[in-house]
Amino acid sequence: MVYLKDEGSTFDAPIDVVWKYLQTDVEHGTAHKGRRNQSRKMISENTMEVSWEQEMEGKWVKMGTRLTMLPPVGFSVEPLEGPMAGSKFYNYYTPRGAKTEVTVVGEWNSKVIPAAQLEGAVRENLEKVFNEDTAGLRTFSPKK
Repeated sequence: MVYLKDEGSTFDAPIDVVWKYLQTDVEHGTAHKGRRNQSRKMISENTMEVSWEQEMEGKWVKMGTRLTMLPPVGFSVEPLEGPMAGSKFYNYYTPRGAKTEVTVVGEWNSKVIPAAQLEGAVRENLEKVFNEDTAGLRTFSPKK
């Protein structure tokens, strides 16, 4: 188990645009590379379960996550299936005018990643997802 707080990253978009982007299936969903067979099931007005297969080291791994969206503050993430199952973390956003600051805080667990490598794997994945979302936001055109 590793507890992390990752702060200081910033999207070059105001918070309302970030939320519109996060709520799209196409633009946001396709921004994350190496995924296939994505599905989403609404559990309640703000909670959904998302599943997909993720390419990891040349193999397809089944992933499942419960997301609870609490706009405009942030969203909780509970991986249910995959290498980080049992982890719990929260992404929250701070409006900075035309930009949005991103903070991620939580506790990660893994039954397949050795403890000595877990923090590095989490930080690497957070950076990957942030970079994919940054690229997705650059091309995103929210509909008014």
